[in-house]
Amino acid sequence: MAQHAKVPANNTPYADLPPISTTLFQAKASKGCTFDEIAKAIGRDEVWVAAAFYGQAKLSTEELQLLSGFLGINHADLRSELGEHWWPNRGLGPIPPTDPVIYRLYESVLVYGHAIKAIIHEKFGDGIMSMIDCKVNIERKPDPKGDRVLLTFDGKFLPYAKW
Repeated sequence: MAQHAKVPANNTPYADLPPISTTLFQAKASKGCTFDEIAKAIGRDEVWVAAAFYGQAKLSTEELQLLSGFLGINHADLRSELGEHWWPNRGLGPIPPTDPVIYRLYESVLVYGHAIKAIIHEKFGDGIMSMIDCKVNIERKPDPKGDRVLLTFDGKFLPYAKW
């Protein structure tokens, strides 16, 4: 059942986003749907769709059409804000992050980053894991001590070039 929902556009993280992002979040809340449901409707992954809502991914013309239909947002408004002329500004927020969830992800890199880097080099050589060619998956894993968050980064290895 649809309901009117308001997103606090003056609060973090919404305050730093373009107004169309607030429109997307409000439509999602009013419809009472998940990012996974939206993702299935437009043929994308839930993490990628969430990134698009935050202005971190670029929707194609077809994806904008499907999204507007699914959420009941005027397609012309979406296209005028997020169309061919618009490009994402990736990398939101302060460093270190202040949101507890995001801070814990940041902390995981601070604590385990060098170990992960060393093992990547041992297994692949001198290079990096691409975050451009990367898939992110989040699952809930039942556990008797409390459910676990299973976070997977599936990134392409890119060797450093020599010239």
